[in-house]
Amino acid sequence: MFNRNFSVRRLPGFGAIAIFTFVILYLPIVILVVFSFNSGLSQARWEGFSLQWYEAAFNNRQVRDVSIRSLWLALVASGLATVLATLAALGTTRVSRFPGRTMIYALINQPLMVPEIVTGIALLIFVAAIKVQTGYTGMGYLIAAHTAFCIPFAYLPIRARLETMDITLESAAADLYASHWQAFRYITLPLLVPGIVAGFMLGFVISLDTVVITEFVKSAGQDTLPTYMLGQLRRTVTPEMNAIATLFLALSLCIVTAFFLITRKRGA
Repeated sequence: MFNRNFSVRRLPGFGAIAIFTFVILYLPIVILVVFSFNSGLSQARWEGFSLQWYEAAFNNRQVRDVSIRSLWLALVASGLATVLATLAALGTTRVSRFPGRTMIYALINQPLMVPEIVTGIALLIFVAAIKVQTGYTGMGYLIAAHTAFCIPFAYLPIRARLETMDITLESAAADLYASHWQAFRYITLPLLVPGIVAGFMLGFVISLDTVVITEFVKSAGQDTLPTYMLGQLRRTVTPEMNAIATLFLALSLCIVTAFFLITRKRGA
């Protein structure tokens, strides 16, 4: 019979395994951050504190270009993905149950279940065929690929928010002769904002971080910051890469912190 007082924390060795797991996860990140301030070229010997590698990263025109491209691509792709995910969430949660809804759930969430390398190869074949037929090699392919890849990540928090919202508020608005658009604008949308913000931020981080999708879809001269760093690391590991990775980490932490503060403020 199941013991309601059972706690996994009481199992022998739980604390040691938890500590070991956190060390394995975070110690390499700590080492990377520390050595980004190393004054020398060594990746194993501390030679003094210096900000020269951050200065070198800021003065590197190629780093600036790929960083701007990455931020622009992430903003556009996550914005489009959030809009489409919001429409999909409304279409699957604010209507009566209909045949095929489970299949729609599966199709929307498929990129989460399929290995990213499979999605990347499929996009490569699809995009290559379009490039051959049209000759177009612009950023539109990356925007479309990132948007499609980010939709399920944005969809999950938005759908979760909709499912926890009290639908009687929308029914009350309808009883007061509000149109569907008015009920959505004044009732549903304000309550849905935390889910939309969460979906946008999650999509932004995913788009900013993805390497496989970008590597398979991009054309020449369309490197993002992750693919640029991957190319540099194939040649040599320098403290400048550590500095760029640290800034990348700081940006992600800022996004997570902003999301926490926004949702806490709205939940207060």
